Amino acid sequence: MSQDASPIGVIGGSGLYELLDAAQDVAVETPYGPPSDTLRAGRLGGRRVVFLPRHGADHRLAPHQVDYRANLWALRTLGVRRVLAASAVGALRPDLPAGTLVVPDQVIDATWGRASTYYDVEGAVVHVGFADPFCPQGRRAVVDLTDPPMPVVDGGTMVVIQGPRFSTRAESRRNAAAGGDVVGMTGMPEAGLARELALCYTGLAVVTDADAGVDASAAVSHQAVLDEFARSVDRLRAVLARVVEALPADDECVCRHALDGLRLPFELPGEGP
Repeated sequence: MSQDASPIGVIGGSGLYELLDAAQDVAVETPYGPPSDTLRAGRLGGRRVVFLPRHGADHRLAPHQVDYRANLWALRTLGVRRVLAASAVGALRPDLPAGTLVVPDQVIDATWGRASTYYDVEGAVVHVGFADPFCPQGRRAVVDLTDPPMPVVDGGTMVVIQGPRFSTRAESRRNAAAGGDVVGMTGMPEAGLARELALCYTGLAVVTDADAGVDASAAVSHQAVLDEFARSVDRLRAVLARVVEALPADDECVCRHALDGLRLPFELPGEGP
């Protein structure tokens, strides 16, 4: 890769595989095993971008099966310092219709059993701040878009459930009562691991349905989520292209200082010349 601005990482799924121009496959090994699939490095507009299919190119990995540690480590190994992470979510509020893009500023982690930290090395205690889990610069680049191709909502709390099943109506009502605005299955530990690598991480949550506790007459189905996301994907691609162009060319951001003053048990990937 050339020595211009650091490449921007895009994590996503179906409909985004052909996002890049002049794309080439890049295989990366990590201490945590292989990432979800071969990464694709190319250009989007005037910027270098690395695309990572979160669930594998054939969508073979359920949310609880994704190796989030390997994925984020692989991106950082390739020089990525800013990550745009797209995902499908259900709305926990009736005023968030399908096709809305929510740019969350908070997260509630309701997952369990997932490898959720890099700092589980014996004898090394590392506590990383996570009060504001999403990158302020990345969020601003999205919400400041002029005439965006889809409705954009600035802020909201994403509740991340374990999956792969959807919520019961009671669970959905509980998540809304806890302050959740949308619910998904992949935002954690992804966002937390990004912070542990001092990466700027921005979530782009595409509403595909009303969650079970919002609409008593309907229930979420896998196929309905896929169908609705497919209807939004062209607009999401347009958003990504414009956000990539709008992101600062340098890497200076509060997220990049998340590990300042901490004694790490290993060298972070991608730090060499």
